[in-house]
Amino acid sequence: MTVFHRNETKQPLPDHLRGGVVAIGNFDGVHRGHQSVLNRALEIARERGVPALLLTFEPHPRSVFRPDQPVFRLTPAPLKARILEGMGFAAVIEYPFNRQFALMSAGEFVAGVLRDWLHAGHVVTGFDFHFGKGREGGPAFMIAAGEQHGFGVTLVDAFRDENADVISSSRIRALLCEGAVTEAAGLLGYRYTVEAEVIGGKQLGRALGFPTANMQLPPEVALRNGIYAVRFRRRDGTIHDGVASFGRRPTVDSNGAPLLETFVFDFAGDLYGETCTVSFFEHLRDELKFDGLDALVVQMKRDEEEARALLAGVRPIGEIDARIAF
Repeated sequence: MTVFHRNETKQPLPDHLRGGVVAIGNFDGVHRGHQSVLNRALEIARERGVPALLLTFEPHPRSVFRPDQPVFRLTPAPLKARILEGMGFAAVIEYPFNRQFALMSAGEFVAGVLRDWLHAGHVVTGFDFHFGKGREGGPAFMIAAGEQHGFGVTLVDAFRDENADVISSSRIRALLCEGAVTEAAGLLGYRYTVEAEVIGGKQLGRALGFPTANMQLPPEVALRNGIYAVRFRRRDGTIHDGVASFGRRPTVDSNGAPLLETFVFDFAGDLYGETCTVSFFEHLRDELKFDGLDALVVQMKRDEEEARALLAGVRPIGEIDARIAF
């Protein structure tokens, strides 16, 4: 799969990617609502025998206009690209979003990006996609621009869940803030997953018989602190069940920065420096402060037993889940 990063966007698009079907949007989370747009783009691409491309924007626009309030990203760019690759997209275009780009008119965007650079043969977006300076470009503008410049346009209606509620990234973020990872998975279509490098720690878990793989997540990650049943995937694709603590370790280090510490079941080895993923299956409990390490170890054994039992019977909830968590 080809990923065009922000410093490559002025380079010519390779010939084999020209004339493709282009899905446009931020798609943070690649949730079930996004998947309805993305799958429609893939269907049209297959029907026409052309590549499917995704045009997204990095960094997230809110990070540019409100840097003091960074957005809780559900799928940072590398993870999002891997999900899209698994779905069947030939390339991801990570277009640079900055204040200069935000001043580009809708007409300039269509002519300069969609027509002259991507040579789009067809464009697929959500029904409410807006673009260009002041959000001047909307669905009607895109349809008219397609007629003018010679590409087709498909608008996909909002996708609703079983209760007829619209699925949105903000709704999923709110669930994760509550620790409701099971409910979030139902909207995502896969288990919420994070990715980070395994770093060194104080090795207290090792001394207690529970060695952990420690990961420092971005500070804007607002997952509820607590203990979770998880799946741990190594860089080589091997998978282990585990139990993870996300938070500030109130028994031993209540003033530290939030840390994700995963006790990886049935594993012995060195993971330092390896980029791995952790998929969250169930919130077991909140963080607790124990009266000493002996009480902490007793509870950790209970957490392990509960996580092992829970993970023994789980099944994928969709194709994406099968690829990243199983």
